[in-house]
Amino acid sequence: MTKADIITKIVETTGLPKKDVAATVEAFMNEIRISMAEQKENVYLRGFGTFTIKHRAQKTARNISKNTTMVIDAHDIPAFKPAKSFIEKMQ
Repeated sequence: MTKADIITKIVETTGLPKKDVAATVEAFMNEIRISMAEQKENVYLRGFGTFTIKHRAQKTARNISKNTTMVIDAHDIPAFKPAKSFIEKMQ
């Protein structure tokens, strides 16, 4: 399912104008992006899941084809953990 499919489903369910729904979905995703990337805050959506920030430590990696080593700097990555009720509905 794509973002366009989600917008279409919401329009069909609510009867709201597609332009308004698209702006709302885009604003929702942007707020999650800002909270995680700029403010370094986790996002908790009760009954759906949690968007968390995971820290990856610095590590040494090997490029086998060139037979060299390189250092991958420490960095943060986004992660998603679904809520228990969401997991139960999937089973």
